[in-house]
This record gives sequence, C-alpha cells and structure tokens, in this order.
Amino acid sequence: MRTFTTLPQEDLRKVGPAAQAIEADGYTGVSTQENRHDPFLALAVAGVATKKIELHTGVAISFPRSPMVAANIGWDLAASTGGRFTLGLGSQIRPHNEKRFSVPWSAPAPRMREYIQSVRAIWAAWKGDGKLSYEGKHYRFTLMTPNFVPEPYDAPAPRIGLAAVGPAMLKVAAEESDGAKLHVFCTRQYLENRIMPILTEGLARSGRKREDFEISGGGFLVTGKDDEAVAKLFEWVRYRVAFYGSTPAYWPVFEEHGLGDLGRKLNAMTKAGEWNKIAGEVSDDVVHLFAAVGRHDQIANAIAARFGGLVDSLSASANSSKPADLPPGLIQDIARIPTQYRPT
Repeated sequence: MRTFTTLPQEDLRKVGPAAQAIEADGYTGVSTQENRHDPFLALAVAGVATKKIELHTGVAISFPRSPMVAANIGWDLAASTGGRFTLGLGSQIRPHNEKRFSVPWSAPAPRMREYIQSVRAIWAAWKGDGKLSYEGKHYRFTLMTPNFVPEPYDAPAPRIGLAAVGPAMLKVAAEESDGAKLHVFCTRQYLENRIMPILTEGLARSGRKREDFEISGGGFLVTGKDDEAVAKLFEWVRYRVAFYGSTPAYWPVFEEHGLGDLGRKLNAMTKAGEWNKIAGEVSDDVVHLFAAVGRHDQIANAIAARFGGLVDSLSASANSSKPADLPPGLIQDIARIPTQYRPT
C-alpha cells in the first residue's frame, strides 16, 4: 500500500526541507489541498527539492480554472519533475463555486467528464498527436499555435485523479480518470457495497484494468507513538465525522449503517449553531467505522483490516495542520500490504 502525507502549504520556505524529509522517510509522495492555500505552489517547491516522491494535488478545484490553465500548470510540474506529478481534480459543491469562486454552476459530473477529456486533448496536442480540436457542451478548444505549445519533456502526460463521492462522479472517475480519490467520510462497508460496484462497472465500460486504476483514501488514519497521541487524534476525527455527517450529501454513508437519524440530528444541531456539541453525538463505535485506529506498533494490521484489498493508497495525515509522524519502518510495513494497483 502506498502512503502520502501533506506539506506545510502555509509557508513555502518550509516546503523544500519538509519534502526532503518526507522523501528520506520513504513516503510514496505528497498531496496538497485547496483550502486556505493554492494547491500547486507547494508542489512546485517540493518537486525541485526532491528526486523521487510523487506530487499530487488532492485536490485542485476544477471549475474556477479553465482546463487550459490546469493543463498548462500540470504540464509544467510534470516536465520539471520527470513526470512525477498527478493532477488531482475535484468539483466542490455549488455554494463554494458560486459564492466563494464566483463561477457558474451546472450539473458537475457531465461537466467534469468534459473537463478531463479537454485536458487530455490539450496534452495530446502538445505531445504532437495532432491539431487541438475538442468541442463539447461546456468546453471548446480549437486554437493552439506553435507560440503557445510548451517545450516537450521525456515522460508520459500526467495522470489524472478525480475526487468522487456520489454515483455520478464515481462513474466519471472510473470511465475518464486514472484514479478515484475517495472522501474520508467513508466506511469499509460503504466502499464494498456502494463504491466498488460503480468503479468496477465503469472500468469495464472504458476497457481498462483495475491494476491501472488507483483508489485512494476512503477513511481516516488514527495513529501515534503512544495511546495518548492516538486518543487525541481520535477526538479530532470524532469531530470531523460529526461535521461531515451533518451534511445531507454525506448521509448515504450513514444510511448504509442505519444511522440516518444521527445525520439528521447533527444537521439540526448545526442549524441551531450547536457546533461545539456535535462531536458528543458520535460514539466510539461510529468513529471506528470511519477509521483505522492504533499506535504505531498496531496500525499496520488495523490498516490491512480496514482498507486492505480495496484501497491502494492512504494519506498518513488528515491535513497540513496534522502532519504525519510515521516511522520509516512502519511505512515499509504498510507498503507490504497487498494492493491491486500496479504503478508503472
């Protein structure tokens, strides 16, 4: 199993040394988020400071950027790092698109399908595969003069990963992208019963093999050097489960376990402004549904039980404010957990 961690995106001066330490510890790669900071800048710094770790946006929000913009920065990051960059994309929800980014909203799955197709068409044109010609309902790219074609590089075009929660976007991920980046608000049962059938069907429809498709995430990792550290992170995850569980879009995961009433209660509490009380509604058993839990000397077995046979890679840190502290030996133990994805 592959392990990723985060970078200190809040201070680019810290990124190079952090990335070098991550590489030395044996992590597969680093992943950035588009929350408070741009997801690409830290990867550019990390890329020139390292030699082998993978660099993923996890994820960059798609619709505020033209596919041409995403293709350009993806090309530059791949070219400058020997092809180590993966463009992770996500749609975000309607209020963020309209009110945070001020971009028009439409059904996200059909638009994302065209987004990925058009990015690939741009890269194909730059790779010398012919004139740029992509025309869809949402995007149209038909102009590419030599002056705007970036210099070639000796590696394949970047891989594309897609954040997917609902059935429509999971279908797009399986049919158009190179990997599904699953939300942490996910249980093994939901993954087995709801997610995997859609991904399996989509891969078959697109004529691709499971070993060429990476499934990432799908739950929390709660670990630390001692019981105190584990308990502290467990409480942090308890709140995150309550936070996500209060949102109707995530209720199908609760419903899978007969916890629909919990979701509705959490939603009512947040509407009443009771944010400081929602974690108290989430029992230990519910937290365990969403996470692999254990000290460093226990967590490899817990990961195998919680994610094994389904997921190919995990994030060892929940976000940049919760940096991973996995010992190199533990990273090696996790790497020995069998997965279906076979990176080339």
